[in-house]
Amino acid sequence: MNAIFTCIFLISLAILAIISPEGVLPALLGGAERSLTMAVTLFCIYAVWMGLSRLAEKSGLSRTASKALKPLSRRLFKTDNEVANENIAMNLSCNLLGVGGAATPYAVRAIGELEKENNTFAQKLLFIINATSVQIVPTTVIALRTSAGSAAASDIFLPSLICTAFSTVFAAGIYILGSKKWRT
Repeated sequence: MNAIFTCIFLISLAILAIISPEGVLPALLGGAERSLTMAVTLFCIYAVWMGLSRLAEKSGLSRTASKALKPLSRRLFKTDNEVANENIAMNLSCNLLGVGGAATPYAVRAIGELEKENNTFAQKLLFIINATSVQIVPTTVIALRTSAGSAAASDIFLPSLICTAFSTVFAAGIYILGSKKWRT
């Protein structure tokens, strides 16, 4: 994939150098400036949410969420592992808040716990749910739109909710049905 992006970049750079040689350097510097601004913005967003997630762990809120989600987790992921359930609960709550980058470490921990049980069904299902992630509040996208100067940054709320809910239900449903049909 890196080779493809490198080729696209080099071809675009060559075309720009032919069409507008005086615009090459400003375009490169402007792109670097915008990418650095976006990286710092994302860093700040994730720092806040990771801090709040850590507070939830320390205060016992994640254990409470795990207990509340345990019937769903036990039925959906077919596991009684407390550590896995707690990490699944934190993953789901971060994804529901639209902070997918903060949710991923919890998914990795949960998958590690599920691997100890040799629960490949739950590992794959968690991967699917983490990748599609239903977002009740797409905070990362709203924050990025706000930092980019959007006049209506939260307009993404309803379309995001509909799309993420559909993609999660569809992907998980296909996997669950497929795993029942082609069980080995």
